[in-house]
Amino acid sequence: MPKLKTRRAAAKRFRITGTGKLQRRHAFRNHLLGHKSSKRKRFLATSATVDPTDHDRVQGMLPYGS
Repeated sequence: MPKLKTRRAAAKRFRITGTGKLQRRHAFRNHLLGHKSSKRKRFLATSATVDPTDHDRVQGMLPYGS
């Protein structure tokens, strides 16, 4: 069997935790930040976990991640 290729776009966007969960960034934190509250921007700066419904799809893009 040939080696599987990692999807580079997914590798740049997702990280795998020690317990095997997938971490992602929040959306809406790139630009147009002037009207957003500091509390909202602070929340968006934290990492989030990938929803279980998308977990298998993202895991397939990162074959050697886990």
